[in-house]
Amino acid sequence: MIPIQTCVPVRYPPIANYALIGLNGAVFLFQISLPAAEQEAFVYSFGLVPARFTHPEWALRVGLDPRSYLPFVTTMFLHGGWLHLILNMWSLWLFGGAVEDRLGSVRYLLFYVACGLFAGLAHAAANAESTVPAVGASGAIAGVMGAYMRLFPYSRIVLLVPILFLPLFFALPAALYVAIWFILQVVQGTLATLQPQAGGVAWWAHIGGFVAGLVIVPLLHRPRRDYRPHYRDEGILGFRPREGR
Repeated sequence: MIPIQTCVPVRYPPIANYALIGLNGAVFLFQISLPAAEQEAFVYSFGLVPARFTHPEWALRVGLDPRSYLPFVTTMFLHGGWLHLILNMWSLWLFGGAVEDRLGSVRYLLFYVACGLFAGLAHAAANAESTVPAVGASGAIAGVMGAYMRLFPYSRIVLLVPILFLPLFFALPAALYVAIWFILQVVQGTLATLQPQAGGVAWWAHIGGFVAGLVIVPLLHRPRRDYRPHYRDEGILGFRPREGR
């Protein structure tokens, strides 16, 4: 299932979301412009390597500073290839604008970074011995998806399912689609924990970021007086749409 459209109208231009997409693209272009050896060093220096903090002696031996926690932030802006970047930025484009609309640009940026930090912590805790750098914005974007699920649970997400050469389009409620996505992350993360040599995706970063987004977004919600009235398909899951709490 490929999400191709959301149905929540926005009142304000998503400036912060545009900026995040642009920054991710600019960093990736710089990353791939480096020679191969420098690219690897760049990813190791600014990607999240859990063993950097759990085995400082190893980190010093390979030239990493175990006292620098900057990679918890910088890893959000690195990607492993064009497909990785495009899929992440597409998801951020789809879900981020509506969430920013409800939070405001500054609070949205703080929210995004906070989700990314929780995602990094979850990944490091679940993969403490890993010497492989984890890169990508997917943990922070998982937080945006968690916020979207809580803010707009009854809105529709249009999905594309390719069957052979025929595209099939249908719509699901946001709460159902995101819940299915999250369950898949938990299943894959559990399997990766049982067979750590088999996984290359930071599943626990997705899980940590999603939970953080689900919990944090009510704390940063734009005051009702600053925003248009809710539509009938909006609201926070389990609460009355008109009041949002």
